[in-house]
Amino acid sequence: MIKIQLEQGPSREEPEGVTPGQALKDLGVAADRQVVAASVDGELLDLTRPLERDCTLAPVRLDSPQGLEIMRHSAAHVMAEAVRSLFPGVKIAIGPAIEAGFYYDFDVPEPFTPEDLARIEKRMAQIVKRNLPFARREVSRDEALRLFQDQGETYKVEILEDIPADQALSLYQQGDFVDLCRGPHVPSTGYIKAFKLTSISGAYWRGDEHRPMLQRLYGTAFATPEELQRHLELLEEAKRRDHRRLGRELGLFLIEEEAGPGMVIYLPKGALLRSLIEDFERREHLRRGYQIVMGPQMLKADLWKRSGHWDNYRDNMYFSQVEETLYGIKPMNCVAHMLIYKSRVRSYRELPLRFFELGTVLRHERSGVLHGLTRVRQFTQDDAHIICTEEQVESEITGVLDFVFEVMAIFGFEYEVELSTRPEKSIGSDAEWELATNALKGALKTRSLPYHICEGEGAFYGPKIDIKLKDALQRRWQCATIQCDFTLPERFDLTYVAADGQRHRPVMLHRVILGSLERFMGVLVEHYAGAFPVWLAPVQVVLLPITDRVHDYAQEIYDLMRAAGLRVELDTRPETLRYKIREAQMQKIPYMVVIGDREAESRTLSPRLRDGTEWKDMPLETFIEWVQEEGRIPTPAKSR
Repeated sequence: MIKIQLEQGPSREEPEGVTPGQALKDLGVAADRQVVAASVDGELLDLTRPLERDCTLAPVRLDSPQGLEIMRHSAAHVMAEAVRSLFPGVKIAIGPAIEAGFYYDFDVPEPFTPEDLARIEKRMAQIVKRNLPFARREVSRDEALRLFQDQGETYKVEILEDIPADQALSLYQQGDFVDLCRGPHVPSTGYIKAFKLTSISGAYWRGDEHRPMLQRLYGTAFATPEELQRHLELLEEAKRRDHRRLGRELGLFLIEEEAGPGMVIYLPKGALLRSLIEDFERREHLRRGYQIVMGPQMLKADLWKRSGHWDNYRDNMYFSQVEETLYGIKPMNCVAHMLIYKSRVRSYRELPLRFFELGTVLRHERSGVLHGLTRVRQFTQDDAHIICTEEQVESEITGVLDFVFEVMAIFGFEYEVELSTRPEKSIGSDAEWELATNALKGALKTRSLPYHICEGEGAFYGPKIDIKLKDALQRRWQCATIQCDFTLPERFDLTYVAADGQRHRPVMLHRVILGSLERFMGVLVEHYAGAFPVWLAPVQVVLLPITDRVHDYAQEIYDLMRAAGLRVELDTRPETLRYKIREAQMQKIPYMVVIGDREAESRTLSPRLRDGTEWKDMPLETFIEWVQEEGRIPTPAKSR
């Protein structure tokens, strides 16, 4: 017999081999179709998986984040079965659940078409209706290899060949379809009620452009049809907000193939928007005691070897040979900042030192993952490195957290917090990693912040806190990061003279607030749908004279507004007023000022807001003061 303890509930003894589904039923958990899996001592298991030891048990319901992920993973298997039945000879690669959906990669002779999506979706519905059970069985690697070799599934075979020969594996089967998978899955296909295939794209096998290009089918699934419908409406809204389209329409930026993939060309309005963000950043950093520094774009390769980037990040870097010396084009700003610190002897009285740089970096991102502004090869980070004593680490981290949250409030973002721990490929000792991780946890605890742990997703030199922004459509974006690093100060022999007259080793915090300015701008465009607040709008006011008779008055107003610091345009084109108003609305300009004979005679204005609101007979000085106040760069309110 084994003891089963219901999480936050009763316990009972059950015979060894009892399934989680039966144990939950015996413990009084209602057997309904909302329970799709079980958490056994924190591990997610199928409801039919035998239990062989004492454990704590909890139901996983379909409407929970874990339940949705399990159901979406199961939907990916159903999609793969549907594709195989409709397209003989297809080869199947991988198919995980992702945020708000799932995908599967296929090797097919001809690319999928939108009509194919409809056929696949129809076949999936048939499989769901059959309510086929997901059956799990454990096999040896050799047994799995023989199975997939016989099926001609070369991608599955390649995956298996990378797995140790003595490792036990699991297969899942529904109907005639068998897949290599760790699980868990919902009990049967009938649990997948509300799903939709959403798009097709290309994806290189294992992200390598030298490997075959596969067809990736994306889909989504939800617990109820109503939730699915709401999500599909959000997807349509996301298309309308797509920053790549709005970037062109609003005259912000270009990304041209002839300039190079992942290289951004800023148009005048986009460059101005970026400058406004940069000005805000510089002001806020200076206000918080940061010192502005600048490092070179290239540094000798020996420095990147010393920092660990050569061994751990070289594939993402660009290099250049100069007079028989190899240089690395910087993918990060930290190395130059350490050289700045080392430029003279430092005292404990100087610490913490906060070096800030709007540093442009280049990283070799694969072409298949490039996406508008949100994934590029050249970008600028609002990068800072805080060098402090071990005793100052936690208070500096909490200070950065407050900085992030105050800034996010200005831009109107909600957020979630993640803590990423030591990855498999890393530098530094276990003791250093433990100290760094505990410092980050301590700061989160001090601020009473809930957070999710991402095991093994830290940087190679230290654990990190990631703040994920949630935009107007509740999508999550990685922006702010705080990384605690005991290792690089050791590698670069950073020291300070302490009160005891001895040299001690400082700690380094790597941090960004907005992250990549390019990504943040892309997120901003979609968050605001291009309708930026007045302080960020590249053009705040457009003047629209009705006739040639009022052009002189319009020019006078234009000059006064420019002198007052407003970002204003004067539209004297020989177009109809209706046309110019419609175009200004499409450009999402906050204020349109129509100027006719009445306004010229009374020396007043009739502003029209982009939401359609109209103000009549407003004194010129009053309007200028209003826009000046609305256009003032906000000062963050204290978050704590």
